[in-house]
Amino acid sequence: MDPISQGTVGAAFAQSTANKKNILRIGIIGFLAGLAPDLDVLIRSSNDPILFLEYHRQFSHSLFFIPFGSLIVALLIFPLVKGSMNFKTVYIASFLGYATHGLLDACTSYGTQLFWPFSNERVTWNNISIVDPIFTIPVVILLALAITKKKRIFSFFAIGWIAFYLSLGFVQYERALSAAMQLADSRGHNAQRLTLKPSFGNLILWKSIYQHEETFYVDAIRTVQSSTWCSGESIRIFDYQYHLPDLDKESQQAKDIERFRWFSQDYLGYEEEKKLVTDIRYSMIPNQIKPMWGLVIDDQRGKNEHATWWTSRSLDQSQRDLFTEMLSGKQCKVFK
Repeated sequence: MDPISQGTVGAAFAQSTANKKNILRIGIIGFLAGLAPDLDVLIRSSNDPILFLEYHRQFSHSLFFIPFGSLIVALLIFPLVKGSMNFKTVYIASFLGYATHGLLDACTSYGTQLFWPFSNERVTWNNISIVDPIFTIPVVILLALAITKKKRIFSFFAIGWIAFYLSLGFVQYERALSAAMQLADSRGHNAQRLTLKPSFGNLILWKSIYQHEETFYVDAIRTVQSSTWCSGESIRIFDYQYHLPDLDKESQQAKDIERFRWFSQDYLGYEEEKKLVTDIRYSMIPNQIKPMWGLVIDDQRGKNEHATWWTSRSLDQSQRDLFTEMLSGKQCKVFK
């Protein structure tokens, strides 16, 4: 999730162990520890543009690494606070803050290697958006109250809100899943694979992606008291023979595509105009395919040259208006 969410969740759990004298300092330690795993974004290479995909949310986010990552954080912080608290207190706060990070990231759709080094599976529970102010703002307010009132009861309220909101996300996921299956059935499709992810900043509007034969179908599912759907787009599944028949399968670009396939959990499409292998899971508007990132492939490149990493996160006013209308239900249809 975003850094503010990660830090505040880490602070809330760390503050639950604090007393009146150190509630602010413990909160700061938990906040910093909650951010620390994302230092893996510094693992990059100028020669390999997608190396960061393999290392972000890898070892630093693993359940196995929590005690070691917490220890590193505690060792760095302790010299700054050793006059006011002992190392055990600092380590416990660091542990609680650090431990929340990977678990919270796994609640999103990006993929987190919780079980590294025993498995490279990218865990995705899909019950919260990567950025969700409705989740984060109450936690920030409750942490501020805990500090100003010097009462950790507000930290427990924050933890309660975190647990409630994430649980609500699972409930909404199941409701959206039922609606998405109903939509596929209404089209006479067999959903061979289906994934759902909440759209930006809410648990009401969901992006649905399912595979039928050689095609991905992308729609938006809106679920409040009842479920409605916003018809979307479809795209042929990426296939070497169909899309890139001239690409050398032993080339570095082909290897990069396979690395990208692992990252995207095999939700690959292809945009002919840009010669772009895309991650179908992500778009700014939930019923559209327009990609946010991908690999530009040039079959005229040398065998050892990497593909080019491409990103686009532009959102014009018409798209914002469309998203708002979909969120309010104006663009969606009732299931019959």
